[in-house]
Amino acid sequence: MNPLIYKLASPLVLVLTLGNLAQAAAPKKAVPPHNEPTKSVAPATEKLTIAYLAQQRENLLPQAYFLPTAADAGLQGARLAITDDNTTGAFTRQQFELKEVLLGADGDPGAAFKQLRADGYRHILVDLPTDSVTALSALPEAADALLYNVSDSADDLRGPRCAANLLHLIPSRAMRADALAQYFAKKRWKMLFLAIGTTSKDTLYAAAIKRAVPRFGLKITEEKSWNHRFDERRTPESEVPVFSQGEEYDVMVVADEDGAFGDLLSYRTWSPRPVAGTQGLVATAWHPTLEQWGAIQLQNRFREQSKRWMTEIDYAAWLAIRAIGEAASRTKSLDFSKIKEYLLNDGFALAGFKGVPLSFRRWDGQLRQPMLLAGERSLVAVAPIDGFLHPKNELDTLGYDQPETQCKTTR
Repeated sequence: MNPLIYKLASPLVLVLTLGNLAQAAAPKKAVPPHNEPTKSVAPATEKLTIAYLAQQRENLLPQAYFLPTAADAGLQGARLAITDDNTTGAFTRQQFELKEVLLGADGDPGAAFKQLRADGYRHILVDLPTDSVTALSALPEAADALLYNVSDSADDLRGPRCAANLLHLIPSRAMRADALAQYFAKKRWKMLFLAIGTTSKDTLYAAAIKRAVPRFGLKITEEKSWNHRFDERRTPESEVPVFSQGEEYDVMVVADEDGAFGDLLSYRTWSPRPVAGTQGLVATAWHPTLEQWGAIQLQNRFREQSKRWMTEIDYAAWLAIRAIGEAASRTKSLDFSKIKEYLLNDGFALAGFKGVPLSFRRWDGQLRQPMLLAGERSLVAVAPIDGFLHPKNELDTLGYDQPETQCKTTR
């Protein structure tokens, strides 16, 4: 007999002990199969491919030999935005890819666009001239797509030539002019000397300045066209003082989008006056000197990727893809109709590292955003300037407001 039993003082204990031993020796019953835990299956990841359609620029802005030209302006911003969208998409089980279509100077944007639509692309960033953007937005293939303008500032694209399928991430000329005019009004620089270049783009920029002048209580006291051609006998030191003589003015505003002469005006004018417009103090969507509102981290990430500074076309392309990603995240869907509806909804708000949420104007498709007023190495101010109010959104003090828009398309 087991010695353990002798040590037990009670028959009851003996019975319990024997029962426990018998239970331990008995074979264990198998757990029914239906009680086994089921393995969870992760939901599938959705994927959205966004197209970037660009054409080689025939006339890049002339730069000094020591300043590199950003031939990939816009494209690098789009690539960074795809990375940012996928960072959020890792949590929402959404994946984003970029299809890059880069045409030569003689390429056909219409044929490339039709091919993208045939391949199923419905979100297409366009880095193209004004006429090409207008033509693409009018194609039957574009009726159920969205085009995101990332490089053209033409006011006509937001006005008489607007389209319901066209959104603008780059600021218009009117927004730039209004931003400068607000700053002039704040500084009480009310008398302007307008210097205009010879290109059609210069004429359009000058028209935007002329529109802004009466809106903010300013006056153009002198207007001249720049027709000079420098040679060894006609230097900037001799030509600019003569050109800038005339009526009294507080600031010289230059319209020279191709950079043919604007950089030569500062410090050479007959009267000691500041220069602003397309050179000098400029109104831009993005600038390397912006560090506030967390912008420095975007600046650093872009430089790490591209090895150069972010341009405003890069920023516009980044905004376009980030807007798509934000809409997809909020709606929890990559469905085209849901994303489009959310982008134009009053509740849409995009973080753009500018201190305020950005959103689209329903009447012309323009993205509302503050404008940076900057010199070459200094951020001077951010417009809207304090004191310029609006009944609904102060960002609508920049550019065409709803009561004055010439866009008749409903979105």
